[in-house]
Amino acid sequence: MRNMRLLFVVTALMLTVPLLAWELVINNGRVIDPESGLDAIRNIAIEEGQIRKISPRALKGDVVIDATGLVVSPGFIDLHAHGQDAVSNRFQAADGVTTALELEIGISPIESWYASRAGKAPLNYGTSVSHPWARAAALGVAAEKALTSAAHAVLSEDQLEKMLASLRRGVEQGALGIGMGITYTPAANHEEIYRVFELAAELKRPIFVHMRNPKFMNNDTLAPLQEVISNAVITGAALHVVHINSSLDESAPQAVEMIRKLQAKGFDITTENYPYTAGSTRLESALFDGWSDYEKLQWVATGEILNKESFERYRKEGGWVIIHGRSQKTNDWLVAQPDLIIASDGIPFVDGLSHPRSAGTFAKILGKYVREDKLLTLMQALAKMTIMPARRLESYVPQMKHKGRIQKGADADITIFDPNVIIDQATYTKPAQHSRGIVHVLVNGIPVVSNGKVIESAYPGEAILAE
Repeated sequence: MRNMRLLFVVTALMLTVPLLAWELVINNGRVIDPESGLDAIRNIAIEEGQIRKISPRALKGDVVIDATGLVVSPGFIDLHAHGQDAVSNRFQAADGVTTALELEIGISPIESWYASRAGKAPLNYGTSVSHPWARAAALGVAAEKALTSAAHAVLSEDQLEKMLASLRRGVEQGALGIGMGITYTPAANHEEIYRVFELAAELKRPIFVHMRNPKFMNNDTLAPLQEVISNAVITGAALHVVHINSSLDESAPQAVEMIRKLQAKGFDITTENYPYTAGSTRLESALFDGWSDYEKLQWVATGEILNKESFERYRKEGGWVIIHGRSQKTNDWLVAQPDLIIASDGIPFVDGLSHPRSAGTFAKILGKYVREDKLLTLMQALAKMTIMPARRLESYVPQMKHKGRIQKGADADITIFDPNVIIDQATYTKPAQHSRGIVHVLVNGIPVVSNGKVIESAYPGEAILAE
């Protein structure tokens, strides 16, 4: 009888205590977490920018997102995003990106760049320290000349030491690695490149590399890869080869085989690709020295295909150009590989002009390659965009251990999309078009996309720094 009365008292107290209301709740979504393999209808509670609870039962919140019929995924992590400004970030957010990092070329010095982004970033942001920029500084040349006049100068021993000291400072200040665009610095000889790899190994930071142009290596497309692989193997430096689709084209399958064999032997080597057959870079860069395939080039500012006269005129002016002509078959094969990271190589939006990959990379993977072509499962595709890029960094960037996951304690970087309609809409002639099907995007628990609309007043992005 005494126990019965106690039960009545406890029940009465429970009825008078209000249910816990979380700051923000996502109810009824299909939650997919590639790290744990979770793929089920779940409800998520978010408090102070973190996931605090994942439950099969509906949760109460001050703000509730009904995700019925939608996929709730970790926010997409882009390791290769050149568009590091609020305008470009909003196009990326509309494509499901929550963390956008400039790791290929990087920035130098990094301290002032991080300071300039604080409080002004819709997405989480970070950078490597730039070999081309540090190289230009060692030569006494402004950063904007790093890929042009400075690219053709051979460093003296004193200049080399000055450059290496600058790279070291960048790493000590929290750079996410060392960014190398060897194709843009053709005067950087094998010794210089090797010394940078030695430094990366000493500092235990990866090198993110755009490989040397094959035309400087007897047009052997595999030789540039062999150069960086040999440096990585000899020095022990971690290596990430950017856009293997762009750099290797039809030799990419053999390159992937080489990388996989090295991974099996314990070497820390990874790569990435994006789902487009056209690349993009600045026309004034050393990449176009001796170029004659004018019809492959499209001037971003006008959309026109170039000829010899317009090539020479625009090259003097300087600006972004799209490079067409790669194999669709090879491109599709690379996207279908479950162990290759997806990264956009997005470029900045200027007056609504850019490359479509800057706005549509991730939706294109989910719409075309998962739903339409069925070359990947949804779980595989999301892993390539979330947990795989997080793992590439997390051994030396503690913040990344809490990203790329839908788990209790993870950061609330979350992308919610409709798997039945998601698709890219950006084109080569009209790149400034948001992807379709991205319904909500949260960065550190703050909406940057809500009900399919980008929130232009939201700046919840935080700096990503190495320890």
